Amino acid sequence: MHIASTDLLQRYQRWRRVAEPGFWIMLTLLQASVNSWLVWLDLRRTGVNTPFWEVAVWEWSSNLVLLALVPVVVLAGQYRPLHLVFQRQNLRWHLAASVVYSLVHVAAMVALRKLAYWSQGSDYDFGNWWRELPYEYLKDVRAYFLVLLAVGFYQLLLMRWQGEATLLGEPDEGPAVEPVEQPERFLVRKLGKDFLLPAGDIEWIQAWGNYVNLHVRGHDYPLRSTMAAIERRLDGKRFVRVHRSYIVNLDFVQAIAPLESGDARAVLTTGGEVPVSRRYRDGLKSSC
Repeated sequence: MHIASTDLLQRYQRWRRVAEPGFWIMLTLLQASVNSWLVWLDLRRTGVNTPFWEVAVWEWSSNLVLLALVPVVVLAGQYRPLHLVFQRQNLRWHLAASVVYSLVHVAAMVALRKLAYWSQGSDYDFGNWWRELPYEYLKDVRAYFLVLLAVGFYQLLLMRWQGEATLLGEPDEGPAVEPVEQPERFLVRKLGKDFLLPAGDIEWIQAWGNYVNLHVRGHDYPLRSTMAAIERRLDGKRFVRVHRSYIVNLDFVQAIAPLESGDARAVLTTGGEVPVSRRYRDGLKSSC
């Protein structure tokens, strides 16, 4: 069972970049198609003979814009993580973000509808903006938080599936078998089992909200810590800060590729790349 779950996770990781956007695309296609048909049928029952193409334009214009805004909500969730949303400050931030989200949605949606109607030799009238905007916002704020919750729940499931890392603490009895302030290993819980992850196997570390991701052989193990805190506890001869959001293991650095912007990319022996900001570029060169 453990082996089957691990193999499934590895297969999913290979298709993850396709599966994640694919889910939202399929959801949008399904929702826009079903809603177009249902709204058209409802209008016919009430005696309103609206052409089907108009109903389809209403639904598809709205859903396509919402699809385009999904990455924005994902970034908002990363900036203010889901488990902090209901703290007062973060809730206010997300409510303000949802207002901007709604305004962009309505403006782009109306523009698409006007373009579609113009192509049919007709004209689209959104109605009284002051009356319609509050109505649209009530729908959009629900969509915003549903996407936020869905993404947060997915990330939580993926985190549990991949495994979570914790720092080894002081033992209840007796001395520690290794330095606790500068750990040589991390405790990882994965698929209901605990195992020790050598610090030397970590290729890079990336900031992720209130967590940092330990990247090891294509897997990310979230560790609840800040970049500053984890940097203080790592071997400075091996791990070097190369970006505001990245720390790299020098043992895996194969080359440093400069960029026209003045930044660079650290090319790793594993085939991966880590961004290097100009602020840390010289420090990385002197460390290699």
